Amino acid sequence: MGPVFGSRSSKEEKAPAADKVTPDLSKQPRDPQAPKGRPTPKRAVAQSQRKSVVASTGNRKEDAKRARERRRVEMARQREALANGDERFLPARDKGPVRRFVRDYVDSRFSVAEMFLPLAVIILVLSMVRVASLQSIALLLWLAVIALILLDSVGLFFRLRKALNERFPDQPKRGAVVYGLMRTLQMRRLRLPKPQVKRGERP
Repeated sequence: MGPVFGSRSSKEEKAPAADKVTPDLSKQPRDPQAPKGRPTPKRAVAQSQRKSVVASTGNRKEDAKRARERRRVEMARQREALANGDERFLPARDKGPVRRFVRDYVDSRFSVAEMFLPLAVIILVLSMVRVASLQSIALLLWLAVIALILLDSVGLFFRLRKALNERFPDQPKRGAVVYGLMRTLQMRRLRLPKPQVKRGERP
């Protein structure tokens, strides 16, 4: 009788130990779209992208050459995107419907701030002429330009913020208004990404 009970108890002691070692795979979340035993689609794409970027030839010169070529292609795509507004290759700060709306909103209007650079050059030239009357005119002109830019920027700040809240009530808009104000400081022909709307055209 003793050996029989001993063998039964030893089997019962081994059973819980085996349960502890074997993980319960049924409790692990799995994407329903992913085939059994394979990673989810998003993870599979990310893994393939990492492999393609990290893949090494074993030759440092060749790897460096490939890295330079990738950077060159990316920069070329980015320059082209800045020229034609292609959202796929724009820098992160310019991507998204909110930033695109801000650009179109600013580009569809005339802003005093966009004349800052040419006016600053004119004022600088006048201030360098050693004629008291011209220097006084340059100072007054400079003060007038600064005042006009401030007034125009304050008005644009409130109008643009209102337009963004109406158009994109549920989307993040952090930094969008400042992004628009900074764009007004650039002359229209020098703005990047290039303007996609004409003056007076509704964005």
